[in-house]
Amino acid sequence: TAVSPMGAVGLWQFMPSTGKSYGLEVNSLVDERRDPVRSTQAACHYLKDLYAIYKDWSLAIAAYNCGPGNVNKALARAGEKSRTFWDIYDYLPRETRGYVPAFIAASYAYAYHGQHGIRYTEPPLPLATDTLHVDRLLHLGQVASSVEGVSIETLRLLNPQYRIDII
Repeated sequence: TAVSPMGAVGLWQFMPSTGKSYGLEVNSLVDERRDPVRSTQAACHYLKDLYAIYKDWSLAIAAYNCGPGNVNKALARAGEKSRTFWDIYDYLPRETRGYVPAFIAASYAYAYHGQHGIRYTEPPLPLATDTLHVDRLLHLGQVASSVEGVSIETLRLLNPQYRIDII
């Protein structure tokens, strides 16, 4: 449910235009930027495309955060020998200067959590879910009333892409 001051939304903080260009539906009923599965697939494609441009993961991650235009400007300002995030660090927006190290730290923590005493905890939502294919308008309340033990609040948490409880 995260929303940035600039209008980026969801787990992967997609702007509307970028989300749409990577196949995410964004309209008055659905915002797939909030769908953890669809937005993760789109983010992977976007990062892969950025890596194809920059041939450097730190630059791809920087471009993901501030846009390829800002990274290109920073590369131009830093000079022709600049090839990495650290080479252009001083020419990037302040948020991006913190974003890339935070991304690297999160990746490290995920990969090496056991070596630092970080333990897994159960998520607040059930891991076992199912997918229903719907071919007509359906209200989440209808689903909640027909599936025993599942509240409309849980359905909302599991389906954040639906803006007004209508599938």
